[in-house]
Amino acid sequence: MTVDLPLLRKSTPRSARRTLEVDKPLVIIVDDDAHVREALSELIRSAGFQPVDFSSTRDLLEADLLDSPGCLILDVRLPGASGLDLQRQLAGNGNAKPIIFLTGHGDIPMTVQAMKAGAVDFLTKPVRDQTLLDAVNAGIAVDAARRAEAAVVKLNMERLETLTPREREVLHEVARGRLNKQIAFDLGISEVTVKLHRGNVMRKMEAASIGELIRTWDTLPAPVRMVRPAQASA
Repeated sequence: MTVDLPLLRKSTPRSARRTLEVDKPLVIIVDDDAHVREALSELIRSAGFQPVDFSSTRDLLEADLLDSPGCLILDVRLPGASGLDLQRQLAGNGNAKPIIFLTGHGDIPMTVQAMKAGAVDFLTKPVRDQTLLDAVNAGIAVDAARRAEAAVVKLNMERLETLTPREREVLHEVARGRLNKQIAFDLGISEVTVKLHRGNVMRKMEAASIGELIRTWDTLPAPVRMVRPAQASA
């Protein structure tokens, strides 16, 4: 069931917050105007999403909900840290939470700053319901795509960890476009052995073809792809 919004204040135990519906995106609203929070929550709920609201960025951070699927509707001027401050903090922590700014105090430089930093949209009050809902849908779609991409990276990293040092060397060379005979020469092993290792790599990485193996390789983080494995024994 959906939890009433008042139960989600920072004084609420985390066990209560876990009763949020896990199958619904969470739309987090941060605005210091209680009437605005209430109106936005009603609109978000009417669209089938799960709203939760806070009056400051501090309350939001203490609630520990930013890793939940969904997006953030954020005012710019807030008690304590501003909405733009929070955006910078999240970016610095590697949290790519989609943010929709909704403010009555926006200007062009502020809009440019927010959008360049990755905001989904920058809207001014008052805003049409459909305009805001369109932005929310876009933010949730961005979040879903990022989470799906992160899941693929995690899976491929787990597969990579199953490779032996020699298999990782062969994978690295295959990804560079090297032929079996070139890899064999570079690693000081036979071409037959290279073929054996390459077959093991494709099986462990669950790639049906070299093209699929390269696409899998390209999903790995750049630091992983850029570091050449230490030479292993045959």
